[in-house]
Amino acid sequence: MWLCTSAFYRLLMLKRRLVLPMCAIALLLTSCTTSSADAPVVAPARLDSVRADLAELIGSGAVGAVATITDNGATAVVTAGVTDLVEGAPIPDDRAQHVRVGSITKTFTAAIVLQLVEEGLVVLDAPVERYLPGLLRGDGVDANAITVRQLLGHRSGLPLPRTFELTEHQAAVLGRTFTPEEEMTFILGLPAEFAPGARFQYNNTNYLVAGMLIEAVTGRSYSAELTDRIIAPLGLSHTYLPTTGETGLRSPHLSGYTTVDGNVVDETLMEPSLPWTSGALVSTGADLNRFYLALVSGQVVPPAQLRHMLDGVDMGEGNGMSYGLGIGYTQLPCGTRFIGHTGNVRGFGAIAGATTTGRAFTYSYTGTPTTTTMSTWLTSGLCG
Repeated sequence: MWLCTSAFYRLLMLKRRLVLPMCAIALLLTSCTTSSADAPVVAPARLDSVRADLAELIGSGAVGAVATITDNGATAVVTAGVTDLVEGAPIPDDRAQHVRVGSITKTFTAAIVLQLVEEGLVVLDAPVERYLPGLLRGDGVDANAITVRQLLGHRSGLPLPRTFELTEHQAAVLGRTFTPEEEMTFILGLPAEFAPGARFQYNNTNYLVAGMLIEAVTGRSYSAELTDRIIAPLGLSHTYLPTTGETGLRSPHLSGYTTVDGNVVDETLMEPSLPWTSGALVSTGADLNRFYLALVSGQVVPPAQLRHMLDGVDMGEGNGMSYGLGIGYTQLPCGTRFIGHTGNVRGFGAIAGATTTGRAFTYSYTGTPTTTTMSTWLTSGLCG
């Protein structure tokens, strides 16, 4: 298997800034896999367990929920609830319902940085000041003391913006857009949280800076790098980063809802320039499963860099989840290891990931459910 994934990665590196002919990728992958006739189906008992998870979500306040389960090439989609509260139509059992996936974006961003590390353009333990001179200045903030590794691992101590002038939805309604520089000006007006490397604290600021670093090093937009390095080579045809001002979702899609003062409010519209490289991605379960399976098999970053991504610290949440560089991981009761990420933006929630044994799953939902039992979902999606 290593020979196959290594060859695939080298092909991606060779054509880094070109859209690869999909037939070339298909030919290479075909040479490394068994025939479709030998591929297993997703076990019915496993799907029943997943259906129970989704029913619990809907029963606790979610509007719609979709689970996409992949097992060694076989993919099944299970749905519950409705696409929106206006039409009230059941969610189709297909693979093309666009949803906002929030902080799952961070895995994509980290993977691009690790590709730049592999190419010798970025050094993980170099100070951020080397790549973004003069950017990080403020109360307790010193870019010479913050490394790229600390950014990606949420150990930089950069200010945490607990409030902002507008939510992503409010900005969309008002037609307000932001540049990364404008956001950083606001954020750097706040004091640092702690000295770099002192501890772990999940913080979107780190990934805004990581996005700016990618653009500074490559001289290209983050969106262009995302497309050429990950989306096009992997054939993620339903994954995209909305452009600034693109507040709606491309069809077909679920509508996003948030409960505000006891009322369920449609907050599908979102200004993507606010979360940007930390959480603006739109995708589908099938695409996310493909991405995480490719990542854990060494097709997105080579094994040496993947080891960096999986060298992290306990998140301190009491559930055994550790966080590396743009990715979380934990050991499951069935003995396999989950590698993935969660994501939440107003109106939408998701968790996606894979194992090294060929299984992947994505749960996404809309609304504000009172029950989000991640540990149960991991077991249902990956252990059945």
